[in-house]
Amino acid sequence: MHEMSIVQGIVEVCEKYAAGRRILSIDLEIGELSSIVPEAIEFCFEASTRETLLDGARLNILMLNGQGKCLDCNFSFHLSELYASCQQCGSNRVQIVAGEELRVKEIEVED
Repeated sequence: MHEMSIVQGIVEVCEKYAAGRRILSIDLEIGELSSIVPEAIEFCFEASTRETLLDGARLNILMLNGQGKCLDCNFSFHLSELYASCQQCGSNRVQIVAGEELRVKEIEVED
């Protein structure tokens, strides 16, 4: 389960940002093409934050849609899988424009 190491990295980043203050909530963006399972992130988050500055923090996961652009016909479309063909011309030359993200968007800390 690679989500555990991902969450541990998120905890480290958040603790560094918080500079000793307790963290109340985190907004985490996950792209639908990232191969990250949101439910696994939630499970690992609870286990990884015990006795840290994030203990009891609320995790808000925001899913981002995949977006592709055909390199042949220039058509932009919702991309729900990594190796999909263009929905307009059928070409396999599709560039992923969005959907692979994983980022901490916002951290709310105690004053």
